Amino acid sequence: MNQQKLAVLVAVTGALFASAVQAQESPWLVRTRAVYVDFQNKQSDGLPLGGSTKVEADSRWIPEVDISYFFTKNIATELVLTYPQEIDIKVGGTKQGTIKALPPSLMLQYHYTELGDFKPYAGVGLNYTIFTKRSNILDGAAQVDSSSLGLAAQVGLDYALNKNWSLNMDVKYIQMSTDVKVGGNKVGSVGLNPYTIGLGLGYRF
Repeated sequence: MNQQKLAVLVAVTGALFASAVQAQESPWLVRTRAVYVDFQNKQSDGLPLGGSTKVEADSRWIPEVDISYFFTKNIATELVLTYPQEIDIKVGGTKQGTIKALPPSLMLQYHYTELGDFKPYAGVGLNYTIFTKRSNILDGAAQVDSSSLGLAAQVGLDYALNKNWSLNMDVKYIQMSTDVKVGGNKVGSVGLNPYTIGLGLGYRF
């Protein structure tokens, strides 16, 4: 094989390899979202404290970052993260203290890929919430458990703006509950069980 033919073969092989690499999507997707957390605040018979006052966590907006890895074009896992969030605790509608909550979730998802730029998905997984700064409710008279483990479910939609960027909308339901204690004794429990609605932007590497 002369040098001219070898050069042509190398050029064609390089072009085919570059095209294959370019056509292959990266398995990594990162999103940032603004998320509204709507706590349901369902209570056991042991609450309200004193028989008439309702204990509840105040719903709020939080920032969120998630990292997704695609095992195939349809199957992915998503790690949902934020930093510890301060949540107001109200008793009888009046703020009586705050707690901090760190609520990461790990989801397994199925992504639908037959609708062009619209890419809906559904997922199920686990949420593990760590409660800190737990003893300042009712001037320290009441506190909540240190953690909560529950199931989580989601539906969402990515809309591709180009090969890298996408818009995202995501809705989750999370099982989250905590016992309320006074003087070290359990007096009831609160089923926080939030619905979350998130809007954000994604980037696929």
